[in-house]
Amino acid sequence: MSIVTLLPFIVLIGAMFLMTRSAKKKQQAAAQMRDEMQPGTGVRTIGGMYATVKEIGDETVLLEVAPGVHAVYAKNAIGAVLSDDEYNRIVHGDEPDAETVVPDDASSLTETADAVEADEAVEDTKPDLTKKAEAVEADAEVTKDGKGDSGTEAK
Repeated sequence: MSIVTLLPFIVLIGAMFLMTRSAKKKQQAAAQMRDEMQPGTGVRTIGGMYATVKEIGDETVLLEVAPGVHAVYAKNAIGAVLSDDEYNRIVHGDEPDAETVVPDDASSLTETADAVEADEAVEDTKPDLTKKAEAVEADAEVTKDGKGDSGTEAK
């Protein structure tokens, strides 16, 4: 056999080696992340539920999913260990302290007469829904009576 016929097999074996190595690294990183969990840490399960770690066992984790509500999960069910800031942002809606952004020109900080007129123009273009509602009510009354526009009974 020549090297040309063996080349596809060598490339295939090399690709398989690289894929298994990558998967093994991901598994090791996930195991390390789970080992770094501590009580009080916010986590996300593989099902997408956010909870706080209360106790850690050998193979299980006790999570507080709501105040006073605890559930036991397998350690493998922990998808991500979250930082305190990220957990509070997601669960409680807390926004991180951000610097106030000031635009280059201060003209956007004050409302001008043009902006007020533009807002009023938008208000004028809104459709009047009262006429439609009156038409719908009239149709409902006709249907109740059982007679249509031609005066014949509806079937």
